[in-house]
Amino acid sequence: MLNQRQAKGDLIVFISDNQSRADAGRSLGTALMPEWAGFRQRNPSARLICLDIQPGSTTQAAEREDILNVGGFSDHVFELMAAFSAAELEPDHFVAAIEAVEV
Repeated sequence: MLNQRQAKGDLIVFISDNQSRADAGRSLGTALMPEWAGFRQRNPSARLICLDIQPGSTTQAAEREDILNVGGFSDHVFELMAAFSAAELEPDHFVAAIEAVEV
């Protein structure tokens, strides 16, 4: 719908209950990545957050500089989303977060 309307934006948050991988119009995968490519063409600095409330072993979009995958939910998700949208996360942000924990 965003591409049909030629929408502009800096951040898209896609929330799913882990049924995001299911797409009635395709036998494998979803239409997310082709649609994201079209959106990014109009909005080159846009970022995408894919939030699966009930995570599984697959994602619709491979994580990269403009895409963040989040599995599960807690209050910390809002901080993570804010840091990602402000381009404040390192490429290996999850590894860095784990290594910062004192045992």
